[in-house]
Amino acid sequence: MRKYIYWGLPIVWMGVIFYSSAQPYEDQDIKPLLSDTIDLSFLIPLFDWVSFTYHHSEVSVDALGIAGFIEFFVRKGAHFTVFFILACLFIIAIVKSIEINYKRTLFISFLLTVSYAGVDEFHQGFTANRTPYVGDVLLDAFGAATACLLFFWWIIKFGYRTTKTE
Repeated sequence: MRKYIYWGLPIVWMGVIFYSSAQPYEDQDIKPLLSDTIDLSFLIPLFDWVSFTYHHSEVSVDALGIAGFIEFFVRKGAHFTVFFILACLFIIAIVKSIEINYKRTLFISFLLTVSYAGVDEFHQGFTANRTPYVGDVLLDAFGAATACLLFFWWIIKFGYRTTKTE
């Protein structure tokens, strides 16, 4: 029974993700904090040449202002990081509770993480001023894949063993 405690880690983390996804954009907007706290104008010449489209919107310093431009990358970095952590927690739960080989551990962890990323984006569709976007699921999948690759590197360096606990 003790081995199933490890499944609490990804479940709690999914709750944190769900809570965050349930907040309207205005409650998560960090542009005022960035603008009021730090003079970011020194970054404008470094990034004024960057311009691309993401989810039908231009991402550039001209379109978003420097604070909005920085916020875009903070938010997308959060997608990567949050689902990187979730994949790591799934890996830990599987290793600690199920005796399977590392390929299946990685596959199941990746599949569970990306599945939840899809559910999370779907859930955002019901939140005020939030929209689901498959590009965000791809960012989430990239975070999960990075966690799995790191775990694979760990296996190569230190070996793999399942831990049987009661």
